[in-house]
Amino acid sequence: MNDPVLATRLRDFGVTVFAEMTALAKQTGALNLGQGFPDSSGPPAVLEAARQAIADGVNQYPPGSGLPQLRNAVAEQRDREYGTAYDPETEVLVTFGATEAIAASLLAFCEPGDEVAVFEPYYDSYAAGIAMAGAQRRAVKLTPTPTGFVFDPDELRRAITSRTRVLLLNSPHNPTGKVFDRRELELIASLCQQHDLIAVTDEVYEYLTYDDFAHHTIASLPGMRERTVAISSGGKTYSVTGWKVGWLCAPKHLVDAVRTVKQYLTFAGGGPFQLAICEGLANQREWVEQLRLSLQTRRDRLSGELTAAGVEVYPAQGTYFLQIDVRPFGYDDTDRFCRELPLHAGVVAVPSTAFYDSKETARTLARLAFCKSEEVLAEAAERLVTFAKRG
Repeated sequence: MNDPVLATRLRDFGVTVFAEMTALAKQTGALNLGQGFPDSSGPPAVLEAARQAIADGVNQYPPGSGLPQLRNAVAEQRDREYGTAYDPETEVLVTFGATEAIAASLLAFCEPGDEVAVFEPYYDSYAAGIAMAGAQRRAVKLTPTPTGFVFDPDELRRAITSRTRVLLLNSPHNPTGKVFDRRELELIASLCQQHDLIAVTDEVYEYLTYDDFAHHTIASLPGMRERTVAISSGGKTYSVTGWKVGWLCAPKHLVDAVRTVKQYLTFAGGGPFQLAICEGLANQREWVEQLRLSLQTRRDRLSGELTAAGVEVYPAQGTYFLQIDVRPFGYDDTDRFCRELPLHAGVVAVPSTAFYDSKETARTLARLAFCKSEEVLAEAAERLVTFAKRG
């Protein structure tokens, strides 16, 4: 068999940029500021809850919709934080991380040939999920400015056509660190209602916002709860990204559609971790607040040292990530910069071209993760500053 075996719609997708850059970090011994995972674990009480659940025998399949304890905890959290009430029996679905929730939603809602409006840069799994659903993406560009990333409302309007089925929104936004404000969300909401779109929202960094920025779920806006699938997870909130416990909240008919797909992807699993995340949602809000403040301090330190060395750093209003301009390092091609940086400076970054359709916009942008320990960040900052001075 000589013909390609991978389906045509997926031939643009190879090894993810995160796997590639993490492998490069291991090969070179470089500090990994590429992949967005912390190098410390979460709240002790949450970790202990997982150990106890395993010891108590919670090791078989949980219900397909997720353990009722977690569905109840998620419903209580959404109501407490955002004033959006969901029935835990019929309007909450537990998934293998937010990535599965997003992919299952796209597979559930999109017919071949439908379109999905999405802001670029976008997390790389979005493009793959859209392709797997047989849909087409219509990207709306987020452009870097000295005050953060912005989009053109008219470009968003033009991106929505008679074939658009879903608007996929990520806020707080990976990889730019943008937090969409109320005015922007109201515009997006009005277009969803005008064109009868389903909003699929990735809110996994919901607690990790900085300065005066705060996350608002679009589901809380008038007319939006009935057309929004709000997705989050415990991985980023409690620094347990390997547990892959996610969930979505939506009206029953939307949850039923996603469950139909999800049950044939992974069915159900992670029972002990599901119980442990209940502890986090119920009792660990202060721990999360301390994490947020710590990340803000780490962001400021890395950003400040790079800025002082002449590197342009774009403001991160939330998430784990900073976008930087690579030209002060002597490069005008971020792909080359990121592949040579481990060799010359002992640091790994991710080229932002991996997240854009319009590659020219990202040609000089790279993403750095600041969710690492203060010691790692201090050493990485020193290496980057030294390298920038050479450039």
